[in-house]
Amino acid sequence: MLLRFTKMHGLGNDFVLLDLVTQDFQLREEQVRLLADRRTGIGFDQLLIAQPPEDPSMDFRYRIFNGDGSEAEQCGNGARCFVQFVRDRGLTTKSKLVLETVNGSITCQIERDGNISVDMGPPILQPEKIPFIADRPGIVYDFEIPSTVGSNKNKICLSVVSMGNPHAVLTVDDIDTAPVAYLGPLIEKDLRFPARVNVGFMQVISRNKIKLRVFERGVGETRACGTGACAAVVAGRLQGILDSQVEVSLAGGDLKIAWEGDQQPVFMTGPASRVYEGRLQI
Repeated sequence: MLLRFTKMHGLGNDFVLLDLVTQDFQLREEQVRLLADRRTGIGFDQLLIAQPPEDPSMDFRYRIFNGDGSEAEQCGNGARCFVQFVRDRGLTTKSKLVLETVNGSITCQIERDGNISVDMGPPILQPEKIPFIADRPGIVYDFEIPSTVGSNKNKICLSVVSMGNPHAVLTVDDIDTAPVAYLGPLIEKDLRFPARVNVGFMQVISRNKIKLRVFERGVGETRACGTGACAAVVAGRLQGILDSQVEVSLAGGDLKIAWEGDQQPVFMTGPASRVYEGRLQI
């Protein structure tokens, strides 16, 4: 059969989107991996699927799969692309949508300037809900990481936040020289994260601007990560080094993140771009 798909990106974080509202098909994990291959498949950071919601109060079911075939709980850049996709496909005419996800729901709004704002909900800080193994909740946690030289271990400090998916945030002096390729996989698979973790490397420029690189679990470093940007701002706010509205500069472009603190929701605003459409022979 032929399966229609759309390739999109949010600040260079790229996705393949499938309409399984009007098309009836189920992809297997190995098929996702084949499609994700940038040499022999289409190539993407995540595969996003639109389905009818299980909860009739929601507009769509929003599912996310990593390039290794594993299902992710949340993706902020993907949510913006998802909203633009269902509008472009004529699946809805609404400018405000409520999406059903694995971990609950998110609300998205198309703004007058064409950017899309996503209410990501309040951050989750309780270790057992992230999930993260810790003796008690904290703002930062100490980690020991093997040294690149010899058998010694280096101590680093991380903030741990869930934005529907788990994130560890490490503050660095310069993201250009940060050891993302080395530390990213080590922290991602640390035993204190039972579901693995996305790892953010944050450089604070001012109280309302940061630079960020994110190593995503099951993917590797990406050009942008919406939930990672939200998690970094939450971590910075909790440490008292950031204000409530922050511009996050990623390799693919900038996002605007706003969080008033406490149990208030985190808002993310940014663009979504369509690249091309095609058909898969399955």
